[in-house]
Amino acid sequence: MKQVFRILSFLCVFSITGIIVIPVLVAYAQDASSLQSDISSLNKKLQKAQAKQATLATQLGQINTSLTAAQNVIVATKARIAVATNDIDRKQGEIDLIQNRIDENKIILTGLIRQIQSDSGDSLFSTVLSGDDVTQELTNPDAYQSVGERMNAVLADIHSSQDQAIQAKSDLEALKKAHEVTLGSKLQEKQALAADQQSTQADLADQVATVAELQKKLQKLQSDLSSLLGTAVSTDDVKKAAGIAADATGVRKSFILAELTQESGLGRYTGGCTYKNTRVKPADATVFKQIMKELGYDINSRKISCAGSVGYGGAMGIAQFMPTTWLGYKSYISGATGHNPPDPWSVIDGVMGMAKKLANGGATSKKGEYNASMLYYCGTTKPGSSAIKAACNNYAKNVQSLTNGYENN
Repeated sequence: MKQVFRILSFLCVFSITGIIVIPVLVAYAQDASSLQSDISSLNKKLQKAQAKQATLATQLGQINTSLTAAQNVIVATKARIAVATNDIDRKQGEIDLIQNRIDENKIILTGLIRQIQSDSGDSLFSTVLSGDDVTQELTNPDAYQSVGERMNAVLADIHSSQDQAIQAKSDLEALKKAHEVTLGSKLQEKQALAADQQSTQADLADQVATVAELQKKLQKLQSDLSSLLGTAVSTDDVKKAAGIAADATGVRKSFILAELTQESGLGRYTGGCTYKNTRVKPADATVFKQIMKELGYDINSRKISCAGSVGYGGAMGIAQFMPTTWLGYKSYISGATGHNPPDPWSVIDGVMGMAKKLANGGATSKKGEYNASMLYYCGTTKPGSSAIKAACNNYAKNVQSLTNGYENN
């Protein structure tokens, strides 16, 4: 009758499309489904936020690269402007030197002109200063031809050098102006890039904060789901363990899976409480502490079933054994699985314990499975209370329906 307390503590039964359902398990499933839906939705938001963060980070990297390139062009252009400025100053110096040569040669030419002025008249001086051919002004070609040629050669050289220097200076000034235009353009580009950089950095910081907030919310939801479900187990591991237990005990694998589905949703709902935040029957509490000590677990490190508004909690692991019930099966489980001590939260140990309890209740034959389910859940096949009797029968019927479903699949 010790299982009756577990029934009265949190069960009522109703029928949906002919299948008997236990509302506590349904409530767990609904809560878990809601949390899983929220987690899925939040995961999608997180993925979008992370994708946007990655895009912004890429954009910022591109902006930084462009900004660096623009800065490099600015530095190089400033250097070119400085070189052009120096070259212009140098050319101006050359022009000044040429002008000095012109002034010096004028003095030389003045002396030569004075030597021949008495024969050629004042017109020669005017011709020299104007840069025209002076040989036409020499009245005695035989006497003054060589002097005229020398004067023309000197004047031509001086004017040519001056013209070249002036042209070079003009070219350098044009080059400097082109560099200045480039510099102005790059400075504007740098300013625009700096504004983009600041804006993108701000957007990226906001997105990083958004991702962090979504991750925080996701962790909270996952923690809530973990608290609700207890320790999740792999369905493949459960099926494998059921097969091993079936071979060891002679109980049908499909029936074991049906019982596991009814008790814990194949390990999905193994408890949402710890020892410190639920009520455990005194006898079970003493044994529970012994089990935890043997396994080396902290007393609050494993999830157990929660107590309802009345009665007690404390059912352990995938098979939902109460601690005192588990104590009676420890030796068998240890011998069957090789685990000493066996662990209620181990899939193979829990399933092996369930299969052995069902076998002891008569589940080694199909016709004995119904009563085995009643014994597993209620501790008796003949409950005294009509309400408890109805609950036990409905539980067994539901397990049979689940068994048929596993058999058909």
